[in-house]
Amino acid sequence: MSEDFKTTIGLEIHAQLKTKSKMFCSCDNNAEAAEPNTLVCPICLGMPGTLPTPNKEAILMAVKLGLALGAKICEESKFDRKHYFYPDLPKGYQISQYDQPFCVGGELLVGDKIVKLNRIHLEEDAGKLLHPEGANYSVVDLNRAGTPLLEIVTEPDITTPLMAKEFMQELREILRALQISDADMEKGHLRCDANISVSRQSKMSPIIEIKNLNSFKFVEKALIYEEKRLREEYDSWPAKKTKITRGYDAKAGQTYILREKEEAKDYRYFPEPDIPPIKVHEIFSLEEIRKNLPAMPSEVRSKINDWGLDKKWIEQIAKNPHIYNLLEKVREKDSSAVSLVGKILIHEEAALDMSIDNLIYLAQLILEKGPPSNIVRKIIEKSVSSNENPKLIYDREFSMADIDVDEVVEKILSKNSDAVSKIKSGKEQVIGFLVGEVMRETKGNINPNIARQIIIKKINSIK
Repeated sequence: MSEDFKTTIGLEIHAQLKTKSKMFCSCDNNAEAAEPNTLVCPICLGMPGTLPTPNKEAILMAVKLGLALGAKICEESKFDRKHYFYPDLPKGYQISQYDQPFCVGGELLVGDKIVKLNRIHLEEDAGKLLHPEGANYSVVDLNRAGTPLLEIVTEPDITTPLMAKEFMQELREILRALQISDADMEKGHLRCDANISVSRQSKMSPIIEIKNLNSFKFVEKALIYEEKRLREEYDSWPAKKTKITRGYDAKAGQTYILREKEEAKDYRYFPEPDIPPIKVHEIFSLEEIRKNLPAMPSEVRSKINDWGLDKKWIEQIAKNPHIYNLLEKVREKDSSAVSLVGKILIHEEAALDMSIDNLIYLAQLILEKGPPSNIVRKIIEKSVSSNENPKLIYDREFSMADIDVDEVVEKILSKNSDAVSKIKSGKEQVIGFLVGEVMRETKGNINPNIARQIIIKKINSIK
């Protein structure tokens, strides 16, 4: 029975940071549109005699995430060399952190469960191997070599594949709220290695590390597959504790073995001799950083629950710090406008550039006049470019004052007596046709919902 098994999952997550330059040199950190091997220098290529210089902005970003997640910021941290050979690792080692990371501990609430963190540390990324289709060779692009990465390591507190996916999703929103990473898994900004084991009574399966999961869906699916496989192989679990590394084939929907898992000793860690220990407390004011942290998504959800917003919008607002900040300012001036302004900001991206006063005026205009969405969009564009009150724009360019809607509806009904007869016989879907005719006649300057109401009222009055 599956109920007899206990699943234990821990995650190792790499987040690419949004710094201007790389981790230890001044090369451009934005390699997405660059030609291969054009954003490189002797330092990130690992040339002899070069000296790395730590990126202060990257260290600040690590501290921000640590503080946001309640981690302890260590008094003294250092960088270490992590040795392994791979074709996209020019130096033959990676500058990472071993026993003195910048952040220790911390936690993240996932649903109603707390997942504790082990550590958050900084390191540099490797390059990228490319495999031309049909070729019997690979090529390497080193533009990404030296990109600053934050590694977030959880304790083994996750108990289901779904919880692992939700942890990743919540972490992504925090990284974006802090504006330290785009955290786009499709572009490789956020990657995950997932460790899973299954136990039953006193017997435990091997610990399986699934490497390089690059989507939330794959994190969940790979862990579901591995959980099922380990349970089915219960009778063949080895008596001795083992660690195995596997990959995930998304097309086949299954994992496959890569190698026996390396231990820390296999990497021959030792302190990076060219970078002295770093005392974060002497470089930054932790209190100042903490004071200026934005609200985290969980805080935003809790805070906006009683703002009268549609429930389906709350999650979208929690994921967008800019919308939340605008709504908070709107609420300070006119709390009655918050719900409608929230709807506007979610559906009309251009409205994000409107002033607070004009957002409130626009909400009032929609309530009072009910202009259709195409007119609202035009008003937003004009208000953004001129900073003019949306009400004045509407009165000058889109007002219905000169349109007798009743007269227009009567004209349309008289021209379409067959449609009226169908509606009276119960074919209500024909109303949409009449609404379209009214909109055409008024050149889209009235709200289709208002047109619909007037049409129904006039048809019901026909004997």
